[in-house]
Amino acid sequence: EVQLVESGGGLVQPGGSLRLSCAASGFIFRDYWMYWVRQAPGKALERVSWITTGGGYTYYADSVKGRFTISRDNALSTVYLQMNSLKPEDTGVYYCVRDWPPAILSQGTQVTVSS
Repeated sequence: EVQLVESGGGLVQPGGSLRLSCAASGFIFRDYWMYWVRQAPGKALERVSWITTGGGYTYYADSVKGRFTISRDNALSTVYLQMNSLKPEDTGVYYCVRDWPPAILSQGTQVTVSS
């Protein structure tokens, strides 16, 4: 059974930073691209960033380019999202997913950027 468990969200002021983690199990992690996606209140699911199997290539939505960094540790089956210079519009529930579009979503982690 595929399991993805996100952590690291919270309440942060504009300009602050957070580091999200996603622990994966139930599949061969190193064989899959991994994605971070988010859902803001009342908005559609947005693909934020993704990373290739070995971590050699990364991609970012224009809205986060230059502020977010995705990485992965295949030995730990974990993918990370370092988020800097956070803005209120980054508020939402963040999910890591194995497939795009995702068939299902895990519990996610809430990120709230507010003063």
